[in-house]
Amino acid sequence: MKNIYVFLTTGFEEIEALGTVDILRRAGLSVKTVSLENEKTVVASHGVPVVADLMFDEINFSDAEMLVLPGGTTRINDHVGLKNEVMAFYNEGKNIAAICAAPMVFGGLGILKGKKATCYPGFEKYLDGAILETDKAVVVDGNIITGRGPGLTFDFALTIVEIVAGKAKRSEVAAGLLLHE
Repeated sequence: MKNIYVFLTTGFEEIEALGTVDILRRAGLSVKTVSLENEKTVVASHGVPVVADLMFDEINFSDAEMLVLPGGTTRINDHVGLKNEVMAFYNEGKNIAAICAAPMVFGGLGILKGKKATCYPGFEKYLDGAILETDKAVVVDGNIITGRGPGLTFDFALTIVEIVAGKAKRSEVAAGLLLHE
């Protein structure tokens, strides 16, 4: 089974990262959290320390099926290695996902030009050339998934489940969460 990597940097949004990890694992998907810092423990936006599964330099990207970038901070846009991998995944047609502030990484790389996308209010200016659909919780355009923000994490994560494991698995996980879709 290929891995889905969720990247953590100081100030990340707890709900977006951990809610997504939780839902993907409920779906039986292989998910690993990855620290973009100099240690495995990363402190989130509301002071919650989280111990990542891996450090960035420990990843074997050839076994990855998707890269997921939670928001909460613009700091995620500063990691050159991550941006290089995002670009490689995009160019290979592999799925990439970002929520809240994190779609700014995609915008800065120029991969949203002519693509539909959403983000946290106020970050639209970073989505260079995107066709903004900021009234939507989640937008999928080709291999790019963008989500609006923390309160919409379940929609974001369930969309990833659907893309990776199908509609039936999405429905099964949503039902287990007592969500009515």
